[in-house]
Amino acid sequence: MRADARKNRDHLLAVAGTAIAEEGVDVSLRDIARRADVGLATLLRHFPTREALLEALLRTGFGELTAKAKELEASGSPEDALVSWLRDCVAWTTEYRGVTVLMAAAIEDTESALHTSCVALRAAGSRLLTRAQAAGTARDDVDGADLFALVAALAWLGDQPSLAPRADHLFDVVAGAILTDPANTDSGITPPPAT
Repeated sequence: MRADARKNRDHLLAVAGTAIAEEGVDVSLRDIARRADVGLATLLRHFPTREALLEALLRTGFGELTAKAKELEASGSPEDALVSWLRDCVAWTTEYRGVTVLMAAAIEDTESALHTSCVALRAAGSRLLTRAQAAGTARDDVDGADLFALVAALAWLGDQPSLAPRADHLFDVVAGAILTDPANTDSGITPPPAT
């Protein structure tokens, strides 16, 4: 790809990211083109469908989260690595309004342009979970599919105006439920009071 074409593509992705963060994944392509100060035909030349645009935008973020999981695997305690990745994943997913619906659909749809990225993201989380389970610090009855679903659920909470103020608390509740002893982690999770 020529340098000017790559610059235009990167600009369109940046504008699309902002538009989706503000208005959600259903923002019109025409609005994205207008915000980018290009014609709709220019946007469609780079991204012929909404899914192609979303795949390009989300693939970058999914790739960063997958790389982050690899870094965390090599450092820190298994439970801290798992909770840190889970927190980053939920925060990133919450940034793009409505993306959880796309992720949930794409993980099951092998024809989706987002499928490969979602599978890689789920696998990255699964490795961190398996590592924590092997260390005895995470429940054995949770798997990578559960973790992926919990990311979507927690991100959905953060996307709901009436529930957003409770999202951090509920993250801690869920993360604490995954860990076998949340008191031994530096993740910021406060164990429930003794009854």
